[in-house]
Amino acid sequence: MTTRHVRFGDATTGTVSLDRPVLRHPANPILTARQVNAVWREPHLQVVTVHNAGAAALADRTALLFRSHLRCGISVLGLATSADGVTDWTVHPRPVLSPATEQDQRVDGVDWQHLVEVESGGVEDARINPVEDTFAVTYSAYHAGIRNRVRVSLALTDDLTTFTRHGPILDRDMRNVVVFPERIGGRYVGLFRPNDVSPGDTGGVYTQVRIGYADDFRTGPWEIADEPVMRTGAGPSAFSDKIGPGAPPVRTPHGWLNVFHGVRTTMDGNPYVLGVALHDLDDPSVVRMSSIPILFPSRADCRVPDTDYVHVPNVVFSCGLVREADGTVVVYYAGNDTVMNVAVTHEDVLAELCLRYGQDPLTGRLLYTL
Repeated sequence: MTTRHVRFGDATTGTVSLDRPVLRHPANPILTARQVNAVWREPHLQVVTVHNAGAAALADRTALLFRSHLRCGISVLGLATSADGVTDWTVHPRPVLSPATEQDQRVDGVDWQHLVEVESGGVEDARINPVEDTFAVTYSAYHAGIRNRVRVSLALTDDLTTFTRHGPILDRDMRNVVVFPERIGGRYVGLFRPNDVSPGDTGGVYTQVRIGYADDFRTGPWEIADEPVMRTGAGPSAFSDKIGPGAPPVRTPHGWLNVFHGVRTTMDGNPYVLGVALHDLDDPSVVRMSSIPILFPSRADCRVPDTDYVHVPNVVFSCGLVREADGTVVVYYAGNDTVMNVAVTHEDVLAELCLRYGQDPLTGRLLYTL
């Protein structure tokens, strides 16, 4: 059986394997609303959650671009950094990305009135996509006046504190957009999770991941394939009711590593799990997908005092990971849409899950015998 010894940045160590592919840090959570509120002291900036953070290596520190619900209900994005990626997080004094205003930086040609309207309900779930020596941040923008209206917007930044907005990347409801870190076949490539399946069906069903291509990730246009590269919606899969990209893909010797999320509706809620897939290095539309999730939600993922708010039960969700040179993969994930946690795994173990215990990415049929 494939096993690997792994190490967190604070020197905590352990072993991962096919039966336990991910090792949670014993001191989780690593970042909470209490820590943010100790810095964002103004009443209108007090938050009740810290979750769904994009992650990146920034100089000699690990950076998290986290989502927080203000007490008024609107989401904003904040920044926290740590020298070891586990402890002693420094929270930036104020939110770094809030719903757009007339004063924000943007490129020429952006319909600014439209962007202000699109983001009026909040900004959330940022992915930090390292592309061409900059960070292309894709994030969900919600309309304040149209229920479930969501667009994915793009902002570029070099330091994760100042952003130049480029506006919505598509004029359609979309969530969970991640961009591959380099051109493939001369074009930029992204993974997209549509929210709509037919005109007027806002909210839709969330059972497809589609691939898209663009000559320029900054301006598009993105050409989205008509057929998905991953699909769910049938059978007893842990991903049977919802699927979507999580962290931006990273290059490994095994292929492009894609940690995604999936949902299976139960009689007592909708548990979110983390899954893993490998995309071919030269043709990322070719996918091998593990049928076995790598992380299920547990009580260890949302340890908060009894008087603290908990947003959504039974959820683990990742918008970011950091791959190290030895194949270690540090996964930053939210627990119950309430706190931020960290776990560690290894690319060899994740790849073996996809190869040995795969499922057809379009039908869900198991590719091995029980």
